[in-house]
Amino acid sequence: MSKNFRILICVSALFSMVAADMNMPMDEPDQDRDLSVYLKNFKWDSFHWLMSLVLVLILPSISTAFAFAERNILATNFFLISTGYSLFEALFLRFNDPNDHENRTSLGTAWFLMMLLATTTFFGLLLSGSKFLPQSFRSKENVIARRGEKFVSRTFRTFAVLSSLTGWVRMCMTVVAMLGFCYANETNHTGQCLAHGIMGSAFIFYGFVMLLWLMIPWFRNQKTRYPPEFWDSIVISVWGCVNTFTEHRPWEPWSHGDYQHTAMGIIWWCMGLVGIYLSKDGHRSFVPGLIIAITGWAMSVHVQHLEISTKVHYFFGLALMFAGFGRVIEIAFVLKDQRSIPGKIMSFQYVAPFGLVEAGLMFMGANEEQLILVKDMGAGHSSYIMLLTSGAALIILWMVLIIELYLKLVGVDKYSGGDSSIMNRDEYSTLEHQPAVQLENEVEETRGAEDFELDSLDDY
Repeated sequence: MSKNFRILICVSALFSMVAADMNMPMDEPDQDRDLSVYLKNFKWDSFHWLMSLVLVLILPSISTAFAFAERNILATNFFLISTGYSLFEALFLRFNDPNDHENRTSLGTAWFLMMLLATTTFFGLLLSGSKFLPQSFRSKENVIARRGEKFVSRTFRTFAVLSSLTGWVRMCMTVVAMLGFCYANETNHTGQCLAHGIMGSAFIFYGFVMLLWLMIPWFRNQKTRYPPEFWDSIVISVWGCVNTFTEHRPWEPWSHGDYQHTAMGIIWWCMGLVGIYLSKDGHRSFVPGLIIAITGWAMSVHVQHLEISTKVHYFFGLALMFAGFGRVIEIAFVLKDQRSIPGKIMSFQYVAPFGLVEAGLMFMGANEEQLILVKDMGAGHSSYIMLLTSGAALIILWMVLIIELYLKLVGVDKYSGGDSSIMNRDEYSTLEHQPAVQLENEVEETRGAEDFELDSLDDY
């Protein structure tokens, strides 16, 4: 049986689960709910949200790519634009809920992001030697002279990453603010919103890490003692321990949800330990992918109070199974337990990252209050799922473009082969552009030195 045929069978079996019909009746919309309060400022809110999306999330992520490529002047200028907008937004612009005010958590996030962007810009100005800073910062006693340029550069990159991540949190908070969700009122959905937001964002970030490992050649081609599954298993084990002891309050009676979430935490750290052991000597492991697939199965049968919520959770589980089994197939059949295929990125290798991003966004959009609003609008679960899938596709596109921008800035092609022992960008670029004649000369010199050694002096 050929490799492609085996892969086709696995994928067909996976899609057969997607085709299963749940045969559930749709929830009846609430005819008494006034939906006009959500649409009264729709045009302005949409424009404001898109402007914030560009200036506090997309532009900082582009700036981060420039910062890691050591294009510090352009990176700093971009961060300066984002800082100016975030300050203006925090002072004058609001994402008002149906009660005509922005909740304090969303507003606090705006101020925190502004200060974080300002700090990032400050370190960028230090690196670029900008005249905007006072003379004392540019003299021999400045921060760079005391701490070293490498320290300041690393600090600048760290704050750049934190600014991009906080920009993501800010954009999620704006949606919550505009729709008036997650208040600690009589319904008390705050905890559920936090769980969905944190866990969904974690899956999306996991997908981004997979893309980094796939697309950046000195990550993909490196030969180290520990493969990616070793670190995945460590994170899964730690997360499982946290879930095991935090999903139920000891002084309260156990519920169906408590049993399910606690059991999920237990299986995570148990299988995570297996994954750590199997991958400790550099061997690829199926365990992280299998954990994701089992988690997806558990979520697909996780019955909710609303039919639309059950169906959205069902598709969220399918997306996780798609990602998990895709990862197992990639390791076992596409790569055949190797770290990578030199000079190639197979199209199937994008399946697992896309499934994780899809599942993450689906879970973020599956909180109860949001689905009640979708139901009351008269929209079906299929329309909502397709809308979230469209968002997942755009997020994947954004991630891929940012990574490719970084590779273009450093002058390395993502399909590069190179030496699989290379561990960093500078060594990789040096090897990538080293003339073939020079490499051959170095090999000949090495051989000559080895041949000249007198190993048999004891015979004389």
